[in-house]
Amino acid sequence: MTQETFKNTVFILKDEMYRFAKRFVMSSDEAEDVVQDLMIKFWQKKEELEKFGNLKSYALKSVKNECLNRLKHHDVKLSFADLQLHRSELYSMDVNNMKEHILGFINQLPEKQKMVIHLKDVEEYDVSEISEIMEMEENAVRANLMRARQKVKEQISQLMSYEQRTISGSV
Repeated sequence: MTQETFKNTVFILKDEMYRFAKRFVMSSDEAEDVVQDLMIKFWQKKEELEKFGNLKSYALKSVKNECLNRLKHHDVKLSFADLQLHRSELYSMDVNNMKEHILGFINQLPEKQKMVIHLKDVEEYDVSEISEIMEMEENAVRANLMRARQKVKEQISQLMSYEQRTISGSV
């Protein structure tokens, strides 16, 4: 694989890999590190990459695996507890921050649901592609997507109800 071929087939995936990594590690710097490390690994194995039919799927699987490996080495429980504490403050935020609320709700989802909703609703992948990337059955992808959307919908309803009570109570 030439440098030009690598640039046109693998390197062009870097932005998508970054967004996907950021959903796992929740840090821009860490997501950039994941992508940079994987690009180096891909370049070192550039001749082997040609045997993979779907490079995008392979790249995103690699991102997922690299992020999971990194998360195992961090004190996940402490940072998750801190994250939950900060997110509980969502209800006291201004209603005009709905996008932030929704992203917060998505980030509170279990990992599989978070990844599936991101791949489907943000990256706009088909269920079959998500199934391949996440190494899950298509029915499992659909079920996780349905559960994720339902949880986000419920949280939005709770937020709207809370905001409505707050507005009504202050009049």
